[in-house]
Amino acid sequence: MKRLISSLLVSFALLTGAAFAQDKLSGKPTAAEMPFVQAVAADLNARFPTPDAARKAGYLRYTDEDETGAISYANRHWTSSDAQHPSQLWYDVKGRLLGADFSVLQADSLMAPHLFDVDPRRWQKFGAHVHYGLRGPNGTTIYGATGAKAMAKVSGSVAHPDASALVAAGIAKSVKDVRFVFPFPAIWDLTIWVLPNRDGAFADANPEVKPAGKTGGMSM
Repeated sequence: MKRLISSLLVSFALLTGAAFAQDKLSGKPTAAEMPFVQAVAADLNARFPTPDAARKAGYLRYTDEDETGAISYANRHWTSSDAQHPSQLWYDVKGRLLGADFSVLQADSLMAPHLFDVDPRRWQKFGAHVHYGLRGPNGTTIYGATGAKAMAKVSGSVAHPDASALVAAGIAKSVKDVRFVFPFPAIWDLTIWVLPNRDGAFADANPEVKPAGKTGGMSM
């Protein structure tokens, strides 16, 4: 979900309790990590080559293009039981599969996960928040996110958000304008590029992917 962290996302991370590994690792996989990287790239490119394939498998688009050129889709199952079950997939504006997120609930793991032979320091910690999609002009969807503070002001719940809370918070004008809203729980998150990346599969960005337009924002 979060490849290149902008200043806005860093602020959001602080508000929601996200924390990041202090030791900066190379984006290039180690010898121990390479089998996981290769297997995931082959598997996901075969099963989810297009956004339509992701949608048919239950993934919902929930973001605009981010600063790395990625548009994220989530299946809203936040425990990746194995390497075949990423919680998120990302595509560019042309529908090209770029990468995926694997996640583990923080409630199930106090420490960074030891999974897939990946260095635990590669897992990022994100606090609970809410994502939503609003009815936009000409059939479009306006994507956004909000945090616990905004929900608390209107007695809303980050764990069980609903359209009425978005209206009360001034995010939506009417419940009819809310196309979807869902909780994004506190998780450990691992991102991996499946599109070849000369900076490495675990790099923040991919030089081969150029953002096409304006990135979306988040309301706190």
